Amino acid sequence: MTKIIFDTDPGGDDTIALLWLQSLAKQGLLELIAVTTAEGNINSKSTFINASKVLSLGGFEQVELGRGVTVKNPQAADAAHIHGMDGMGNISNNLPAAKHDFDKAVYSDELIIDKLKAYPGEITIIAVAPLSNLAAAETKSPGILKKAKEIVIMGGAFKVSGNVTTHAEFNIFYNSEAAEKVFASCNNIVVLPLDITEKLLFTPEMAEGIVRNSQSNLTQFISDLCNFMTEANLRYRQTKGNKGFLVHDGAAVAYLFYPETLLFRRAKVEIETQGKYTLGKTFFDERFTAKTDANAWVALKVDKEGLLASLLEDLKFLCRN
Repeated sequence: MTKIIFDTDPGGDDTIALLWLQSLAKQGLLELIAVTTAEGNINSKSTFINASKVLSLGGFEQVELGRGVTVKNPQAADAAHIHGMDGMGNISNNLPAAKHDFDKAVYSDELIIDKLKAYPGEITIIAVAPLSNLAAAETKSPGILKKAKEIVIMGGAFKVSGNVTTHAEFNIFYNSEAAEKVFASCNNIVVLPLDITEKLLFTPEMAEGIVRNSQSNLTQFISDLCNFMTEANLRYRQTKGNKGFLVHDGAAVAYLFYPETLLFRRAKVEIETQGKYTLGKTFFDERFTAKTDANAWVALKVDKEGLLASLLEDLKFLCRN
C-alpha cells in the first residue's frame, strides 16, 4: 500500500486534494502517514488548524500533523484574497474543532525527516505548497529527500504564464530558493504545473452532484467552499470568466492513482532565483535530448474530463462513508 506524506497549505484546492486522499485511504488504496502544513496561501497556524479540521471532517483525526517552518522573507504575499481570510472560504467555523494542538506540534521538516528515516524508499511525498518544509528537511539532514520513493509537486509553469507574476506560479515564487534546493537535491520528482492544472475547473454543478448523492456536513462544506471559491476566482479572473475554481492540487493525487489521465516528459527542471522579471520561473532546456542529468517528470497534457470524473466519484464515496 502506498504510504503518503501530504505537504500542504490549505487553501481551497488543497482541501479538495486532502479530502480526495482521505477517500482513497478509506478505499484501502493508500496509507496517510502524516500531513505536514506550510506557510503559503495563509499563515502557518491557520494552515495547521485547517488541515486538522479537514482531517476530522473525513474521520482521520489520528493522522500526525506537522506545523510549518517559518519563512523569513517570502517573495509573495499570501493568497487570502482567493481562499478567504481563514483559507477555506471563510466557512471554517462551520467545521469540527481542530483536534491537533499547534503549540505542541512537531515542525513539519522534522516530521518529514523522521518518517523518511523510518520508511526509506517507501514514502511518496505529495507537495502542494511552497517547498519550504522539504528544503528545511534537506538542509537539516542532507540527502533525506532521496529516501522518498517519489516527490510529487504541484507547482511551476513551463509553456503558460504564471499565476502570481508573468513567469511564476505561486508555490515556486513564494520561496524560490527552497524550490531550487529541492530540485537540486534529488531526481525522483514529478511535477504537475499550471500547464495542466489550469484546465481542472471544479464547477458548482459538480458540487451539486455530490450534494444530491448524499446530504451531510461534509457535502454541505464542499458545496459552500465551491460557491465561495467560484466567486473569488471570477473576481480575480483566475478562471477566465468560467464559473468554478481550479483544483490545481488534485492533479498531484491523480498522478498516483489515475496516471492514465496525464502525459509526461522527462526533463531537468531548474528554478530562476535571481531574475528581475523572471524570479520563480520554472524551465527546462529543450534544445538537447540527452536526459542523463534529468531530475523530474513534467506533466504537459491532461485528460481533464477523466481526471475530474475520478475526483467526483471518489468524493461521493467519501461522503457516503
